[in-house]
Amino acid sequence: MADVKLFTGTKSHYLAEKIADYYGHTLGDQTLLRFSDGEMQPIINESVRGTYVFFIQSTFAPAENLMELLLMIDAAKRASAGYITAVIPYFGYARQDRKDKPRVPISAKLMANLIQAAGANRIMTMDFHADQIQGFFDIPVDHLKSEAIFIPYLQQQDLSNTTFASPDVGGVKRARLYAKYFSRDLVICDKYRKRANEIAGMTVIGDVEGAEVILVDDMADTAGTLCRAAKILLEKGAKSVRAICTHPVLSGKAYDNINNSVLEEMLVCDTVPLTQESPKLKVLSTAKLFARAIRNTHEHRSISALFVEG
Repeated sequence: MADVKLFTGTKSHYLAEKIADYYGHTLGDQTLLRFSDGEMQPIINESVRGTYVFFIQSTFAPAENLMELLLMIDAAKRASAGYITAVIPYFGYARQDRKDKPRVPISAKLMANLIQAAGANRIMTMDFHADQIQGFFDIPVDHLKSEAIFIPYLQQQDLSNTTFASPDVGGVKRARLYAKYFSRDLVICDKYRKRANEIAGMTVIGDVEGAEVILVDDMADTAGTLCRAAKILLEKGAKSVRAICTHPVLSGKAYDNINNSVLEEMLVCDTVPLTQESPKLKVLSTAKLFARAIRNTHEHRSISALFVEG
């Protein structure tokens, strides 16, 4: 069986090191050169001919994180790598998965086209914003689920008075998985937006009187939705509100929104690095899960066995 080599993009080095440690490998030898105008040139400093190559890089802002990933893939393809997998813990532009208004791009599809055109043979990621994005690729997609991270953590706690909640209608399937797994109730916060990152109104569907509510979401950008939902749930009689959220994008006033909110705790994964500390944020690592998924891919074993099916 061909050897495995792990490489990382600049902004995901913090996570790639942990993944490599769990896997039992050191990260591959590479260099990133920059011209004086900022143009990047990734250089792989060791042979990858015929090997299984895994490039670990989330594609959060700025866009050069995506560009660095594409260039690394191209370098490996031209160096005759046997099989190239792009490990993208957080897949950027996933919110733009459809034409919801005239004259806008379907950016998630364009990202898929670019990664495939660069030479990737496989994609590994976690919690797409919309499951149908898997269909944008014509190569295998390993879609890991954050339930494999959050559920073991929640199993250590008393959930006898817990109700799970979705902060919007689009996340109902995600929240229902937790409610079903723990045999708890589910409520829905129905929001209406006037424009991106701005909520016009929100109503609660279901009863939360006296319940300890856990909001479930896949990502938090400004965290406005989660914080607004938490406030309304308390007003509806909830005893307390916590949140679990896979990708802590946390841009703009997100940290202020969280710190000033009624949320008691917010669990997040390390798919995106935190830029500030917050007493309300608790980070759970995805490194072990990605390491196991990489090993299973290399050894042609099941990926779905690693997480809970909804």
